[in-house]
Amino acid sequence: MIAEIFGTALFGVPLLFGLVGLLLPAGDGGRARRPAAALGIAGAAIALLATVVLLIAGDTVDFGTEVVRFGDLPVTVGVSLDTAALYVALAVTVVALLVQIYSVGYLHDDPRYAPYAAQVSLFTGAMLTVVAANDLIMLLVGWEVMGACSYLLIGHDRRLPEAPRAAVKAFLVTRVGDVGFLLGIALLGVSAGSFRLADVLAAEPAHLTVALLLILAGVAGKSAQFPLHTWLPDAMAGPTPISALIHAATMVAAGVYVVFRLYPLFARSPATLAVLGVMAAITLLLGALSATAQDDLKRVLAWSTVSQIGYMTGALAIGVPGAALFHLLTHAAFKALLFLAAGGVIHAVGTNLMSRMGGLRAHLPVTFWSFVIGLGALAGLPPLAGFWSKESVLAAAEHAATAGHGPAPAWVGWVVWVAGLLGVAITAWYATRLLLRTFFGRPRTEQWEVGFDDARYERGPAAPHDPPRLIRWPVLVLTVPSALLGLAVFLPAFRSALTLPAPHLTPGLALPLLLLALGAGGAWWLWRTAPGVDPAQALGRLGPLFAAGFRIDDLQDRFVVRPVRALAGAVRRFDERVVDGAVEGAGTSTTRLGVILSNAHRAALPRAAVAVLAGALVLGLAAAIYGAA
Repeated sequence: MIAEIFGTALFGVPLLFGLVGLLLPAGDGGRARRPAAALGIAGAAIALLATVVLLIAGDTVDFGTEVVRFGDLPVTVGVSLDTAALYVALAVTVVALLVQIYSVGYLHDDPRYAPYAAQVSLFTGAMLTVVAANDLIMLLVGWEVMGACSYLLIGHDRRLPEAPRAAVKAFLVTRVGDVGFLLGIALLGVSAGSFRLADVLAAEPAHLTVALLLILAGVAGKSAQFPLHTWLPDAMAGPTPISALIHAATMVAAGVYVVFRLYPLFARSPATLAVLGVMAAITLLLGALSATAQDDLKRVLAWSTVSQIGYMTGALAIGVPGAALFHLLTHAAFKALLFLAAGGVIHAVGTNLMSRMGGLRAHLPVTFWSFVIGLGALAGLPPLAGFWSKESVLAAAEHAATAGHGPAPAWVGWVVWVAGLLGVAITAWYATRLLLRTFFGRPRTEQWEVGFDDARYERGPAAPHDPPRLIRWPVLVLTVPSALLGLAVFLPAFRSALTLPAPHLTPGLALPLLLLALGAGGAWWLWRTAPGVDPAQALGRLGPLFAAGFRIDDLQDRFVVRPVRALAGAVRRFDERVVDGAVEGAGTSTTRLGVILSNAHRAALPRAAVAVLAGALVLGLAAAIYGAA
């Protein structure tokens, strides 16, 4: 009974508090701020408490109640949580709680803070629904609620012209993938005779590869994988805390987690894993190369997320789901740290552009060292968290490539391993460039636009300095797991939950470390050779191509958006001119015929009598002729 209460509270409380928060008045001069903040923080805190209690209890939670039946297909609402799922829930709740606290200071003067806090709670509850669901339909509900919340939160700041466009783009691109996701769930449920996860995993579904490929379409959309990744960099128009939540704990993690939950099915389909491996390798390199030429601080981090999710999907493709989940957990820590620290920088200097930063190390020492830890973990610098999780992926890929073991073909291991190694060097390069451009060298503005006033949380002309406590402390808290979480791989209980092998320091480590040193050293050498010059200028003509994300948006516009618009225009014209013309023509003809008949009925009596007699005569003659015949 206690497990059921805490299992339900895990996702139910944030959802309930979010719905209550939506009832609070928005734009009322700040009177709703305190209750909105209290509801948001309390919802995340209670969900975190429930997760900790369930982890301490150590038992698998599995219960559900049938709520509706579609013919012979039952749909249940319930919870299915093992230790691995609880680790994901722990990451989600910790990041969500810190984002709620951070947002109180970051959005201190936002008149629409109340709906924002409520939507964050709904976003968190929806992700936890995906994590805890014991039924594919329940999982789908959480999946779709996340999509709606992302639309609202990305477009939160209506003063920014790019925010509504980015919100619509995120909603539409992810919906494209969700069409396939819905069809895939329907195929799995109908084949298994049930939508319960346990029943689906135990069944032998018909058309398994087709169903899983449809599921992958939804995963590509939610987790921003090629070719449905284009929404994520534009989503940086949303508030920075929302960027942290999307990248670290909700949207992009959801797709990876769903594949993890359904992995026994994926392991039976080598063709699906091969598609996933190719998609992962392309995404990994595309995201990393695109990050090298960005000037916007948040877009560098956004493209890095695209790339890092590629490591996770690559691990899934080669048959090591535990390594994928391990990297998901460490990535949640250091990516949340980087985005929240970036929010401090942006709020301190009033711009996202690194070309207008520089020399901030002395002004923002706490933020600087937070970035050092976060970027080190992102690049895979030992002994930080990202090193251990990324190394587990690379070691597994090397083994899959050289030994040929695993559910996917051996060439998939080679593709993932080579892409992962190249990604190490590229990631180290752009991480070093970001650190140098932002915190070193001379300031690239005559006067800083804004700064924090620690007493009132107001912005005004001042030299930049570290943000106030409500913004600073969540960043400092996240430095701990970003630095130390990777050491959990040495805990037998953690390895057992994720089915990870014990770590071994083998000579194979030398190659990733060498590539890391080459990448970071290359960026530093370019910086030292031409002080103050952006190392990205060394990319030459490739720079604009990388900055535009390989112009995939343009390709999609030319080969997808324009043809669909042209087809829609042709259908509209056919509807207006042919369908509407036929309907309107029938009405017009009937009206005219009615007018003629009406005029005939108004004829004078002698003329009408003659007409009647003439008609009778014609009918009589016709009857006589046909009768005689």
